[in-house]
Amino acid sequence: RELAPDASAGTDWQTLLGDGTLRRLSLDVGQINAAFAELSDPRATARPEPGAPEAGFIDVYASLVSVPAIGRSLLGEAEAANLQAWLQPGDSALMLAGRGDYTYKGSGYVRGGIFDRFVLIQGETTIRFRDRQHRRLGGIMASGAPTLPEMDLFRIPADTGFDPTEPFRLQLLVHRNVGPIEKVFTTFDLGYQLPPAYLRALPPPALPAEVASSEQTAQSDLWQRIWRDSTVEIAGVLAMLTLLTAAFFFQFWVTRSDRLFFWFRIGFLTTTLVFLGWYANAQLSIVNLMALVSSLITGFSWQAFLLDPLTFILWSSVAAALLFWGRGAYCGWLCPFGALQELTNRLARLCRVPQWTLPWGLHERLWAVKYILFLGLFAVTLASVDRAEQLAEIEPFKTAIVLKFDRAWPFLLYALVLLGLGLFVERFYCRYLCPLGAALAIPARIRMFDWLKRHHECGSPCQTCANECPVQAIHPTGEINPNECVNCLHCQVLYQSKAKCPVVIKQMKRRQSISTARDPSDPAIANHPNLKERQNV
Repeated sequence: RELAPDASAGTDWQTLLGDGTLRRLSLDVGQINAAFAELSDPRATARPEPGAPEAGFIDVYASLVSVPAIGRSLLGEAEAANLQAWLQPGDSALMLAGRGDYTYKGSGYVRGGIFDRFVLIQGETTIRFRDRQHRRLGGIMASGAPTLPEMDLFRIPADTGFDPTEPFRLQLLVHRNVGPIEKVFTTFDLGYQLPPAYLRALPPPALPAEVASSEQTAQSDLWQRIWRDSTVEIAGVLAMLTLLTAAFFFQFWVTRSDRLFFWFRIGFLTTTLVFLGWYANAQLSIVNLMALVSSLITGFSWQAFLLDPLTFILWSSVAAALLFWGRGAYCGWLCPFGALQELTNRLARLCRVPQWTLPWGLHERLWAVKYILFLGLFAVTLASVDRAEQLAEIEPFKTAIVLKFDRAWPFLLYALVLLGLGLFVERFYCRYLCPLGAALAIPARIRMFDWLKRHHECGSPCQTCANECPVQAIHPTGEINPNECVNCLHCQVLYQSKAKCPVVIKQMKRRQSISTARDPSDPAIANHPNLKERQNV
């Protein structure tokens, strides 16, 4: 079967419900409590959902609005046209709309991750939706539609193997806390099949057995398909990691030229911001660590983490880099928001924006703020991951990087305030507020190597590196704090600078003086009596 191009749909809500164009799942408190009671877990039964049994818990509607007739009926002509422009060839789109105390979207999507409260299941294929496949819907145009606070569109990519002509079901996941860190889960299904009016029959194509078998294998290995579809992005990330690793291993040569290293760093940070951040949305977050902690508690599964190849690769590289260089490999080079802060600060300096240097005592005490934020979020995670993900909005990453500043004004204002402070204090957020930086800094002291070279005179009496360190990670006594260092390598440029490093300048003068003393063309040496005596002999 295939979609009938000349199909038409009803224009009012009740008609669409009656003919199956719209499907509804309505659950009350009594049904939820009964479902958890059937689990035979006394902890779940002991914590019933509050409210009268007949009180509404969730009321959700679903429809396949990528079918043109259904899209025009539910969304209106203009929005249906926008939807078709959003979809790629072969894509489908699902509309979900709901109301009630329980939301089908959950809170995982807030961080740009996976919508964790529902999945689409068709045959052996399970489809999870990501933030990039989601759009909010402004309104429903069908007459008689109820007031629904939540209205959303979800794009189903063609490469998932989804067939809109075949039946599928939406599986809603409902959880209940049974302890500080434990939850139990139950599911409810909403079946959907396009009514015959939207379909027309076609003879089924004859596929070779090996092709059918291959397709079944591909459908069962969703994460492998995602990796194959992300080949360009994966290649780009691996190239960046290879280049950065080489730069760290050969940092003494990379930092010999101040000008060349400056443009290398500017180019790398620009690539991090534009490609890694705005294009690939590969911004690591404290929420990733929360998800890891939660999975270790509830049951670890590699597949959940492999669904996002770039995040998986970056976290793997960060784990390895912590053993070699500490937090700096990610924070200083691969964090898109960190790159945005540094690049905007560079522009501010060009515009002669004054730079503020906080007193060392205040600066050192403000370091503790990010550790307090991290520990607070970690503690909340043990009690409620959903709540912790909401509090993790302390990170402006989704606003500035994932959504590219296209967000509600409170989030936008918060991100702009942080970037504004960064114009005066370079990497202000990284220094004092970033819980992810704090989480990476805690194991920083276990790194196996310390390749940042220092002179004996560093700190006493020389303060050049300490004064020029972009994040003030060098103590007045000359030691580099590995918990705060972002491995920008600026101190290594200064270490070899013939114009700024007093030690190098002194060594150059000493060599010049020795060379001059040994030069026989010097008049003072040429006229020396001992030299004349040798010439006479």
